[in-house]
Amino acid sequence: MRIKLHGTRGAYPTSSKETRKLGGNTSCIEIIENNERLILDAGTGILEIDFDSYSTADRIDILLTHLHMDHIQGLGFFKPIFDPSKEIHIWGPGGSSYPLKDRLNKFLSPPLFPVMLRDIPSKLVIHELPNKPFQIGCYTITSKFICHPGPTVGFRIEVASKAVAYIPDHEPMLSRPHLFKEDNWISGFDLCANADLLIHDSQYSKEEYKHKVGWGHCTMKIAADLSKRAKAKRLVMFHHDPAQKDADRVKLFKEFKNTNSYDFPIELAVQGHKIKI
Repeated sequence: MRIKLHGTRGAYPTSSKETRKLGGNTSCIEIIENNERLILDAGTGILEIDFDSYSTADRIDILLTHLHMDHIQGLGFFKPIFDPSKEIHIWGPGGSSYPLKDRLNKFLSPPLFPVMLRDIPSKLVIHELPNKPFQIGCYTITSKFICHPGPTVGFRIEVASKAVAYIPDHEPMLSRPHLFKEDNWISGFDLCANADLLIHDSQYSKEEYKHKVGWGHCTMKIAADLSKRAKAKRLVMFHHDPAQKDADRVKLFKEFKNTNSYDFPIELAVQGHKIKI
């Protein structure tokens, strides 16, 4: 599998020179295997995808972890949604008293968006994620609810013997500096287990988290400890705070690395980077 990081920022997009190194677009990654593609989340990073390379593919699948603005704000602006020849499948979490289509319609309609969802010319198919693994092309996909405000899922994407876990917004446990001793009490643990690559929320420092309990994000330390417990082989720290300069983020990461030791590679997510597993 090839993974492209098109958007790594959380909350809202930025365009300043201080956030250019790690990237200013909000959450979106693309997974490619044998010319079959999945798009995970539709933040502004989705606008970086070269959809001309999709010209031979009539179907595009977009999997949403949740419906916060930084994960859907690119939906109305990517070219294929206005192409009548394209079949766009949007997958997202249920778990609400309103169907997924109705919740998306609140964004893709006036006054927030000039075009009504029903008037979008592509063949748009909206799916609520099933509570069991399902197949899209060569991909076996598992989604599970995780700890984050609003109905939110994490994803595990598998092809043959390889697995990628994508959990961009996540608070594995509330108001604790350490993981629970029991694995089954840790939110998202099964998605991460033995993954070849874990892309995980790591927005806060330990001190920042003390003032952000319940906001749905976690620390670098907790993300790394979760990766270690779950025996993930590689960790990419995701969902960078848009209010934090890249230089400060890198400094925080270096301090974390200097005071902690792990036997697997850990890196900060960088917009535009490609990863192969």
